[in-house]
Amino acid sequence: MQRYQSYALGKWFDGEGVETNLFNAITGEKIGETSSVGLDYQAMLEYGRKTGGYSLRKMTFQERGRMLKALALFLMEKKNSYYAVSSLTGATKVDSWIDIEGGIGNLFANASLRRQFPDLPYYVEGAALPLSKNGTFIGHHICVPKEGVAVHINAFNFPIWGMLEKIAVNLMAGVPAIVKPSEYTCFLTEVMVRDIIESNILPEGALQFVCGLGRGIIDHVSTQDVVTFTGSAFTGKKLKGLPNILAESVPFNLEADSLNATILGKHAVPGTEEFDLFIKEVTKEITVKTGQKCTAVRRILVPEDLINEVEKGIASRLASIKIGDPNVEGVRMGSLATQTQVQRVRENVEILLKSQKIVYGNMDEFEVHGADKNKGAFFSPILFRNDDPFHKTDVHEIEAFGPVSTIMPYKNLEDAVELAKMGKGSLVCSIVTPNDKEGTDFVVGAACMHGRILVLNKDCAKESTGHGSPMPMLTHGGPGRAGGGEEMGGKRGVLHYMQRTSIQGHPTTITKITQQFQVGAEMPEANPHVFRQHFEELVIGQTVYTHKHTVTDADIVNFANVSGDNFYAHMDATSLEGTIFEKRVAHGYFVLSKAAGLFVDPKKGPVLLNYGLEEARFTKPVYPGATIGVRFTVKEKIDQEKRSEEDISKGIVKFLVDVFDETGETVALATILTMVRKLDQN
Repeated sequence: MQRYQSYALGKWFDGEGVETNLFNAITGEKIGETSSVGLDYQAMLEYGRKTGGYSLRKMTFQERGRMLKALALFLMEKKNSYYAVSSLTGATKVDSWIDIEGGIGNLFANASLRRQFPDLPYYVEGAALPLSKNGTFIGHHICVPKEGVAVHINAFNFPIWGMLEKIAVNLMAGVPAIVKPSEYTCFLTEVMVRDIIESNILPEGALQFVCGLGRGIIDHVSTQDVVTFTGSAFTGKKLKGLPNILAESVPFNLEADSLNATILGKHAVPGTEEFDLFIKEVTKEITVKTGQKCTAVRRILVPEDLINEVEKGIASRLASIKIGDPNVEGVRMGSLATQTQVQRVRENVEILLKSQKIVYGNMDEFEVHGADKNKGAFFSPILFRNDDPFHKTDVHEIEAFGPVSTIMPYKNLEDAVELAKMGKGSLVCSIVTPNDKEGTDFVVGAACMHGRILVLNKDCAKESTGHGSPMPMLTHGGPGRAGGGEEMGGKRGVLHYMQRTSIQGHPTTITKITQQFQVGAEMPEANPHVFRQHFEELVIGQTVYTHKHTVTDADIVNFANVSGDNFYAHMDATSLEGTIFEKRVAHGYFVLSKAAGLFVDPKKGPVLLNYGLEEARFTKPVYPGATIGVRFTVKEKIDQEKRSEEDISKGIVKFLVDVFDETGETVALATILTMVRKLDQN
């Protein structure tokens, strides 16, 4: 009998006795057993903090991002081995694709975030704030990795995605993880964790894994640790209220199952592409993962005059769905994860039956292809109808976590908004409408009770990821019943594992700390010119002080001829009455163009190219007769990996372009982005 193990303190661990028996969800056969009894969670936390955390915190964001990318590429090569195991959880090929390749895709997405972070182990947030009259005292914010462990307690429905979407974020932040998947589907997670450990891509101690019930896993967390929980609201709130969580002020991100809704807009009438999209999307959300998604549609809101047609359309599509062994050709819906889940869904369906009627499906009479429905964890799609949802409110309180949903009518958009909000907080809702005003009114009205809203129409349908698919760069979570937490969310998700600290001091000091030039800091003259220096040789704050140029009327006319910009303020001195200009003014883009002519060293050297301009501002009019010069300062450096062996070794350098006039006052500011060759590429 297969014994599934935990990974703790750098080694695989059997556990004592048998805590959980593991079963094939299709056949009902026992496939293994596991136990987490005997794990020393306090030691695991210390090991993560001192070993994994120490290594991760020394890495820069660029290094962590490249690490995630390498891990994603490695797991993608192994993906086929995960599909066979995933089918044992009752998942179809499509279900497994969402879990496996969706999870790996999350690693890729978070790896790409490195481009939004500095080449440092910590993050410099926002802009500096002046705190004194003469500019010698400023404030800033940095975010440093927490010196604890991210403890992830995951649900049974996504054994791989649930792990990868969480660890991608904490690893990017520089924080190690202990992952505890559901004991029912931990066997699939274990297969991938073994590959991750054997790859040696992550530092030792960066990932530990609990296979089993994990009793006591958060008993020893402290203030620098972070706990995330995905599952039932009841269990999540119970854990969130534990005395040590409260006493240590441990961040606790709760993502709970919610009663998500989808709305058919009044303009999406039969015959429109949107009506057909709605029927297709609802059916997909009922049957994908056999309805076992925290984002699945539980409440279907339709205009009261269309409810019969919608009911007929959904029932017709559900009738075409073959249920059974995912390995049988044509099967499009597998089983629930366990017999325990079958019983839980049945109990909730029976409660809902007291206030509404089933219009499609039968819990006992349904066909299963290639398997015995009494041995496997199979369940029929169930479509309820509730004609009085404002008074028969069980549908807004009780969730059957399977292929179960309820269709209900609404009179007007205000009713639809109110019904959607009666779920008391949801991860997601969607509205299908061809009318943007209807979509706008719904979003503004319903957003306060939803973590995400999809507005679906024919224009975005082909590329839409759908109602049930959270995306790595967007927050995933929701208020109220949904838990009040936020997972993922790109940079926002990474910062959840970091401590934001305000720093104060002289601009030169803050420049040293942030490794970003701050106005008012020392600006030593570059020698040689910064364009003659390689990436490694450049120092933040080094400045080129250029020659000067006196602006003439001819400059303005010539630039207008070249650019085609004949705006009256530049070309017609007789039209300036009532404007802020005293006389014809130089184009802002001429000022920047001339600045480039002043600061560029034209000879071939380490600078490969300028490829962008950021934060350009024209702060003071430049009139003919004004004399301008440039202070050209190394602002920030970001390392860049080689894309191939043939690629040039280089880094990204940001330069501050400060254009000033004869009074010394700044007239234009901008940041240019350059690629600069490294020393090993002469």
